[in-house]
Amino acid sequence: MVNHIVLWSFKEELSKEERKEAAARIKRELEGVKAQVSGVVSLEVITDALTSSNRDLGLISVFENEEALQNYQVHPAHVAAGGYIKTVTKDRTCLDYGE
Repeated sequence: MVNHIVLWSFKEELSKEERKEAAARIKRELEGVKAQVSGVVSLEVITDALTSSNRDLGLISVFENEEALQNYQVHPAHVAAGGYIKTVTKDRTCLDYGE
């Protein structure tokens, strides 16, 4: 199993409503990729971070193996979601690890 965790912060100029809309779209688009890529064990986008957090959004996902993670990363639906995410976030942190 391969765990893939990604954290983002929204661009500061986004209003509270724009952040809410962006979070809902990111959740919908990324979680929609799960059904399109084989080897995805679980995939969840966290949009309700506590105030103690220093990032706004998180992706927690598990893949059967590294090949499944690589297939996810190049899948057109994921690439499209990533293109949108880049327009509303200012940074990205990623951690991949095996079990």
